[in-house]
Amino acid sequence: MREPVVTALGHAGLRLDAPGVRLLADPWLSPRGAFLGAWFPFPDNSHLLTPELLDVDLVVVSHEHLDHLDLDLIAGLPADVPVVIPRYPSTIMQRRLRAIGRTRVVVLDAWQRYPLGPDPDDWLTVIPEQCPMSHDSAVLIKVAGRSLLHTNDARISLAQTRRAMAEIGGPFDLMGVQMSGASWHPVSYEYDEVERERISTIKRVGKFKAVTRLVRSVQPRLVMPYAGPPCFLDDELFELNSGLQPGGIFPDQGEALAWLAERLPEQPGVCLLPGDRVELGGLEVSRDPHWQGFSLDAGAEERRRYLTEYAARRHTAIEAAWAANPPAAPGLAERFKAHFESLGTLSEYFLARIGMNVRFEVSGPGGGVWDAHIGPNHVFVDLDGGDCPADYRLVLDGRWLDGVVCGRTRWEELLLSLRFTARRQPDRYNDYLVGLLKHADRAALRAIEEFEAARDPEETIEITVDGRQLQISRFCPHAGEDLAETGVVINGVLRCLGHNFEFDLTTGSCLNARSDPLAVKVGGSYEEVSEAV
Repeated sequence: MREPVVTALGHAGLRLDAPGVRLLADPWLSPRGAFLGAWFPFPDNSHLLTPELLDVDLVVVSHEHLDHLDLDLIAGLPADVPVVIPRYPSTIMQRRLRAIGRTRVVVLDAWQRYPLGPDPDDWLTVIPEQCPMSHDSAVLIKVAGRSLLHTNDARISLAQTRRAMAEIGGPFDLMGVQMSGASWHPVSYEYDEVERERISTIKRVGKFKAVTRLVRSVQPRLVMPYAGPPCFLDDELFELNSGLQPGGIFPDQGEALAWLAERLPEQPGVCLLPGDRVELGGLEVSRDPHWQGFSLDAGAEERRRYLTEYAARRHTAIEAAWAANPPAAPGLAERFKAHFESLGTLSEYFLARIGMNVRFEVSGPGGGVWDAHIGPNHVFVDLDGGDCPADYRLVLDGRWLDGVVCGRTRWEELLLSLRFTARRQPDRYNDYLVGLLKHADRAALRAIEEFEAARDPEETIEITVDGRQLQISRFCPHAGEDLAETGVVINGVLRCLGHNFEFDLTTGSCLNARSDPLAVKVGGSYEEVSEAV
């Protein structure tokens, strides 16, 4: 039997060729980029966009972010090619796919198997994150006796990966792990360089440690870090590429693999560039000759030259993004007020947990200073803002905001575009504000409320800190991560590696975000929580 072969497409995309099935997973190849023309895959993977690559039986997409849900590419596939997606509380993915004419959309529940041919042992399934605050899923594939766990952007738990191993009957042949985000915090915040670097280091190392824990526990036959990372080719954003350098907020595949190799020296790993292939039987790697002379660690000067040339090739796409978002038409302030106040009707639960004034400083035609007073019971927008204190401030061009108000752009896309600057005082993260904006969907917000209400605050684990024996909540008050898996104690503070929320182990209060407190009791036997991965 011919062994399955996985081809890396760049970013998080994969192609799988196996007996009886050819599929694409989270492909991102269209030349116009994503998120208002801000993101492009690094390195450039456009040489892969050929009729042969697109000759597939199936596409599976993990979530709605446009660096995974490539609408241009999917729209060009034959109408009979099904698109498999996870079921989320929001139906935004189904609506977006219908809008481009896709009629064969298969929506899978968690762990539901989708057959990959007549053999009942050939299938794929999806594994959504446990907390519905994030609509992300891993994809698990078993075909021709081989297995692939593609985590995409999902922060799946150790318990979920153990179940996945039980489903396929052993260790994974290949496990793809995401080790670089594209976080707009701290990138778009008004920090000085020292503070921005400090926060970037915490976030990068936290992500690396969480993945290391998972890989150490799972021990796949081969681990493949993919990161993206994205790069930024618009002149207005180009200097953000400094985050691509070693130690930056956007680590590349090579840096991620080096981290794993140092800490898990017995774990086989591979760095694949777009077009590189790995055969899942013998785990033999075939390199794409396109990359002869290219190196991820060629140095800052060479990387800048590469990105400058890449930007020139994408100049038309970037111009198109600006053309699609012209200066705002008259009446932006009134449209914004109606739009934002409508958000206040979606969830009283979220409003009560936001409770802040968000200031919008909007430049360009029709702009101004507008204060959105959010919570505890409603939202009121003052179009003559600026006089009262602001807990949060966003500064942006009205052309990008108008896209959200008019419905051609989602808040999540605007925030991920990095086309704004931000400041918060006090400097504490509020997940409910971000959740309200990124979902803006009644069903999605209700699912989060129900999930949080269902958590059992009485279930605890036992730890020791500086000789003290403590009982703490087993599940993180933020997103329900199992702290037996994701908790680390550093200098008397418990950090959940799932999303880097930190809790004081004396009071239980969250130190760096808006969150319910962690339950902390002194006494009892204990289970040590490691101070380092």
